Amino acid sequence: MSPDRIAAELGARRGGFPVRHAPRLRLTGRPPSGVRMLPFRAMSATSEVPAVFRHAATRPGARRLLGEAIDDVRSRRRLVRYLVQADIRKKGADTFFGNLWWILDPLLQMAVYVVFIGLILQRDTPDYPLFILAAILPWKWFTTSVNDAASSVVSQEKLIKQIQFPKIVLPVAATTAGVVGFGFGLIPLFAIMLLYIDRISPYLLVIPVIAAVQYLFTLGVAFLVSAANIFFRDLGNVLRHVLRLWFYLSPGLYSLALLDETAVFQENPALSFIAHANPMAILFEAYRAVMYGTPDGGALMPDWTGLLALTVASLLLIAVTAVFFKRLEPQFAKVL
Repeated sequence: MSPDRIAAELGARRGGFPVRHAPRLRLTGRPPSGVRMLPFRAMSATSEVPAVFRHAATRPGARRLLGEAIDDVRSRRRLVRYLVQADIRKKGADTFFGNLWWILDPLLQMAVYVVFIGLILQRDTPDYPLFILAAILPWKWFTTSVNDAASSVVSQEKLIKQIQFPKIVLPVAATTAGVVGFGFGLIPLFAIMLLYIDRISPYLLVIPVIAAVQYLFTLGVAFLVSAANIFFRDLGNVLRHVLRLWFYLSPGLYSLALLDETAVFQENPALSFIAHANPMAILFEAYRAVMYGTPDGGALMPDWTGLLALTVASLLLIAVTAVFFKRLEPQFAKVL
């Protein structure tokens, strides 16, 4: 996305003209030739309000920082929407297939795992393509959002040095853009489910509720990695390996019930507790319950207790990481 476009969006404070043209304004009642006016609504307490900027030496309390973070996102809803739209257009133009990769990539991953697990390892899970796709789709959403959030602030280095605006909107926009991609990913899911008509149930309507829980958890992780990546630039490289290991330790290629049957987990209850407390395990099992059900084809409702616990934990994670982000925000321009 172009820094000039975002600067123009934020240029409402300078009378509606792009920031780079502000010094050339003449008192003629008309903009200079060739300068395009940016339409905007008058700034008010109910629309967009100036953000609060702090010096790096100030040490406000956690409650105040959390309030600032909420106000920043709420008052910059239009900017977040613009950033999401720009991110979707950019990804759609970067490759030949564009956003179609959100449909093709899960199918290709599903084919790889079906060949490896179903044919080579001879895993006899019924309807295994649907079983694995129910985990691939939310995992692709999670990894894409986290990786994009990690680079969301660093990639806007020039903009951050030129314009003052609440940087927390950048990871929020990166995470929100992933929701659109997840929506595209549901297209191949419903196409695959046509091959397994007996597994279609009204429980599919619960998918948005599970997705909302995942969005909250992803947003909390996004705040953490986006701020940390500014000071530790190797985080992006380490993050890819951590996420890959996280997927294999989560019940994506297998079920939690299969782990509970192993001797290692039966002899070590602590390992079983950690496996069940894994946030992605809770989400995978919830998605799989409504999309896949039981191996014999019976429909299931998700574990509402686990989803409720993850929701509370995600809200706490958002609060902690938002305070962490706002605490470091005054140093971003200096470090970048």
